[in-house]
Amino acid sequence: MPDSEGLPTITEPSLVDAPAPGSNAAVVTEADQQGLWSAVRESLRGSHRDYTSGPIGRAIILLAIPMVLEMCMESIFAVVDIKWVSYLGEDEMATVGLTESLMTLVYALAIGLSIGAMATIARRTGEKNPDGAARAAVQAIALALIVSIVIALIGAPLAPKLLGLMGASPSVIAKGSGFTRVMLACNASVVLLFMINAIFRGAGDAAIAMRVLWLANAINILLGPCLIFGLGPFPKMGIVGAAVATSIGRGTGALYAFSRLIRSGGRFDIKRHHFRLEPAIMGRLVRLSATGTFQVFIGMASWIGLVRTISSFGTHAVAGYVIGIRVIIFALLPSWGMSNAAATMVGQALGAGKPERAERAVWKAGFYNFIFLGCVGLIFVLFARQIIGLFTSDPNVVPYGVDCLRIVAYGFLFYAYGMVLTQSFNGAGDTWTPTIINLFVFWLWELPLAYVLAKVFGLGPRGVFLAIMIAFSTLAIVSALVFRRGKWKGQKV
Repeated sequence: MPDSEGLPTITEPSLVDAPAPGSNAAVVTEADQQGLWSAVRESLRGSHRDYTSGPIGRAIILLAIPMVLEMCMESIFAVVDIKWVSYLGEDEMATVGLTESLMTLVYALAIGLSIGAMATIARRTGEKNPDGAARAAVQAIALALIVSIVIALIGAPLAPKLLGLMGASPSVIAKGSGFTRVMLACNASVVLLFMINAIFRGAGDAAIAMRVLWLANAINILLGPCLIFGLGPFPKMGIVGAAVATSIGRGTGALYAFSRLIRSGGRFDIKRHHFRLEPAIMGRLVRLSATGTFQVFIGMASWIGLVRTISSFGTHAVAGYVIGIRVIIFALLPSWGMSNAAATMVGQALGAGKPERAERAVWKAGFYNFIFLGCVGLIFVLFARQIIGLFTSDPNVVPYGVDCLRIVAYGFLFYAYGMVLTQSFNGAGDTWTPTIINLFVFWLWELPLAYVLAKVFGLGPRGVFLAIMIAFSTLAIVSALVFRRGKWKGQKV
């Protein structure tokens, strides 16, 4: 059967090929299953295939599986910290929560920086320009180091004041300043981890980025209780131990990732002459990353605005909203992996001069995401009460959580495409388009709509949940209309 480029293929069966008329359906099904499992094995092992040619469906699967697992691994860090620190007391729990709120700014910056790096590396990889990819990778890492040093020099000394600005009580500041100071001082482990993994994703080496997060998480999980409670030969450091364990885990992951990056035999080789500052390349990365950072900030800030509206209806409504949204965000993590796979496909295809392949990859990834989120959304709608019941049995909280989960899930079918389309613009290096769309959808549409539905029309918290669902749908429709215009195909990176 011809592949997506119209060329005959003699490789393993495509994951998207349909049975030929008159063929034996059982044989085809078995072949499809073998093709799927071989794709899973290849994706976890690491694939060195050229993603600018061959079956698009298989390429997306090979990229998406490790990217999905990488997203899941990243979410485990905060969960592990909260788990162990919960045994120390309420003040320590509050410290972790407030510090994570501060760290979201670091995460936004790290994600924004990585958007520009991934788009550039993907484009150079698609162009078959390994020297250009190596130069861009070095400049991206240098930029990440500069940014993280500035954050550490400003944030670490001001840790107690920053906690105070976040509303921490005197006892929380007294007990938790050390935790916050370590997290901010060691923010380079976060920024570099995001950056180097983005370089691997852009180059198509998603399996390496996945293994990096496995290593970092394993160290954090094992070292956390040892340093917090002083197990065996380890000192008892309390809440500071949680920050030290997390930083060591992420730092080790970043060092391992860097060692793999400079090792020869990859998609591109970094040589000694690449280790110099190149203002022109760094300037392009800053331009892409600045817009990408603002794009991420828009999304994060919109959630804060929604909480402000929800909070006017009492603590029970806030608690139900927080539980529902956390379940939703966790369910969306695999979709972010699929979206990142589409972004890599777009960047590499444009670099190879194949814009039509890039477009087909986006719609195919969107369809895969549509199937996944459609199934998840159906589960949320049918079993919302049981799912929320896993987190709380408070009869005053459960109804709000159920409403949040069920209503927002109605928008999943649209958002499946919206997530993929947004990241695909970024993969093409067109970071301005999704930024403008996010600004319109989340700040100028979702937030006012939430207030009007909740307050003016008297729908209460349900009005906020409806606004989120409507915004999800709007994002998908607007993104699709803009995407079909095709201006992103001519974006220079």
